[in-house]
Amino acid sequence: MTMDHVFPTYARFPFEPVTATGVTITDDQGKDYLDFTSGIGVCNLGYQNAEIQAAVTDQLGKIWHISNLYENHLQEAVAELLVGKEDKLVFFANSGTEANEAALKLARKATGKTKVLSFNHSFHGRTYGSMSMTGNAHIQEGFAPLVPDISFADYNDPASLDAITPDLAAVILEVIQGEGGVIVGDPDWLRDVQAKCQATDTLFIIDEVQTGIGRTGFKFAYEGVGLDPDIVTSAKGLANGLPVGAMIGKSKLGKAFGPGTHGSTFAGNPLTMASAQAVLKQLTPEFLEQVRTKAFKIGQTLAKFEALPVVTSVSGRGLMIGIHLTDDLPVNDVITALQAKGILTLSAVGNTLRLLPPLVMSVEDLESGLTTIYDELVAHTN
Repeated sequence: MTMDHVFPTYARFPFEPVTATGVTITDDQGKDYLDFTSGIGVCNLGYQNAEIQAAVTDQLGKIWHISNLYENHLQEAVAELLVGKEDKLVFFANSGTEANEAALKLARKATGKTKVLSFNHSFHGRTYGSMSMTGNAHIQEGFAPLVPDISFADYNDPASLDAITPDLAAVILEVIQGEGGVIVGDPDWLRDVQAKCQATDTLFIIDEVQTGIGRTGFKFAYEGVGLDPDIVTSAKGLANGLPVGAMIGKSKLGKAFGPGTHGSTFAGNPLTMASAQAVLKQLTPEFLEQVRTKAFKIGQTLAKFEALPVVTSVSGRGLMIGIHLTDDLPVNDVITALQAKGILTLSAVGNTLRLLPPLVMSVEDLESGLTTIYDELVAHTN
């Protein structure tokens, strides 16, 4: 099938997924794939999750959409599940990039300052504010002028602390740079960034669009590092496939985001909130412990990859995995070869094979998929 009436903004693979159940996707030719992508970290609870389907189906029979001019008890319920007992507020958006746009606006409005520090190889979205905070020149190419007063420093570099000064409104970073190559933030460096932000009266923003909603074995990845951000952004897995984003901020910031300061027509509509509520109800401490256990159990298998001549290193945390390949083996060649073997995978910056399997995938399926990936890389070695 050709797509002649859609802008060619995506380099698409030549097949169409048409049905999915659990952790398996079936394409338009009837071929099955074990999914190590989760729709790029979105369908964390797999496909046709019974609780989510029931919640959305029930809401479909009531009302699909209401304006944010009216009260919405589902928004309050989801917000409460997101923040727990913490003194925080939530603004709902439709995506991760919108959540990051809201965070940029809130940081500038709340502080009265304009400058923001981000990091090289980061990814925060493709709308103008989020794109301007993204440390990837390729994504920004052709769209100048960008939003002003945004600078960049090197991720995980202690020297970057010198760039955190009192004239900054905010620092934004990812605990793990996903699109940037599954680069894990050093816990000591992350805590030093937070401390410097606190010392300079700079808001600390953590982008959890990809790392959040259980991906690393915690509701948010920053919890596993012991951080206390002022603002957190979330999306992707929050509604398991329905479009939603969230900006979570400490309550003291609420006075800066009063009526008329920000808004969205579709954000937080009853359908997406019903799905998000069903997702978060399943994100129990026991479930998160299972994710950490699965990650531990496949650790020995992942360690074997580092001995392969075509692999330079393996990175990640929880079920967010990066297999870094040598330059002579293009990652897209591996992705295509794995598709032929019934495994769906992703790429990231740095010739990285990125794996984001559904959090509900069994250890047996994880091991099976990793064995197929390992054998494919061995074949390229020989």
